[in-house]
Amino acid sequence: MGHPFPIREIARQAGLSEATVDRVLNGRGGVRESTAREVSQAIADLDRQRTQVRLVGRTFMIDIVMQTPERFSTAVRAALEAELPALHPAVVRSRFHFRETGPVEELTRTLDRIGRRGSQGVILKAPDVPGITAAVARLAESGIPVVTLVTDLPSTPRLAYVGIDNRAAGATAAYLMDQWIGDRPGHVLTSLSSGFFRNEEEREMGFRSAMRARHPQRTLVELAEGQGLDATQYDLVRAALERDPEIRAVYSIGGGNIATLRAFEDLGRRCAVFVAHDLDHDNTRLLREHRLSAVLHHDLRQDMREACHIVMRAHGALPPAGPTLPSAIQVVTPYNMPTPIG
Repeated sequence: MGHPFPIREIARQAGLSEATVDRVLNGRGGVRESTAREVSQAIADLDRQRTQVRLVGRTFMIDIVMQTPERFSTAVRAALEAELPALHPAVVRSRFHFRETGPVEELTRTLDRIGRRGSQGVILKAPDVPGITAAVARLAESGIPVVTLVTDLPSTPRLAYVGIDNRAAGATAAYLMDQWIGDRPGHVLTSLSSGFFRNEEEREMGFRSAMRARHPQRTLVELAEGQGLDATQYDLVRAALERDPEIRAVYSIGGGNIATLRAFEDLGRRCAVFVAHDLDHDNTRLLREHRLSAVLHHDLRQDMREACHIVMRAHGALPPAGPTLPSAIQVVTPYNMPTPIG
């Protein structure tokens, strides 16, 4: 039973004699199981209280850097701000650096400015390209911990990735798609915002692999580089529909779903099944209107809390923990929508 506390302190916390605590810690026997549990609880209580002492008066300035459509960055900001009270007695201040699109060099310059100015940590959603990889390495060299969010950069010295298992999410989408379409004919449109985001690539691979196993004759039509923005997505989807009259369903990996549905409607086509990602404000409305079949979602509040805790651990303000596990994948329909962040 590892611990950093003197026996006298544990005994005082547990309300037991030092001799009894010594017997429990050294496994000498002659101690009831309930007494051993009291000693374990006392150590846990002391550790939690010590953590609270370490956190009192601590301020952590964290930079959130994201290339993503506004609808998702808004959801991330709301999730973080909803979690801030739960991080007390530490104070977490955040600086947001959001952009929807643009040259990688601009994102790299943002990361380098943070490195020069200083930060307790960076939570990052960015494409997996050499310029970003090098910028993350420079942040790590300067002692700034980086946590990747939603999409990983595994070849960088980032501390951890927080988000879902994206291959499993893609396979889940394929399972749902196959259940709803069954043996009916029709091609499936898979839509990515960009091929440079690892999470989207992994979702597409998981989807393709599962569809091949479940329904090998089903044709998948890939669409990319719409940036998840309605302004660019519409023309791409419309052109794909005009080329292929057999497209009957959509797996939207990267967003732009309002534009995708509008393209179907303008051509007088019906989308039989539409599976999307993330309960942002657009998808929430579309799901309520029954225009989406299901949304694969994960708890952004839990993700942001975990990302902040990882940064705190990097500064010794929280005790070490095991590896970060993937976030749970939630299948959300119009009938089980979670309560919005208030």
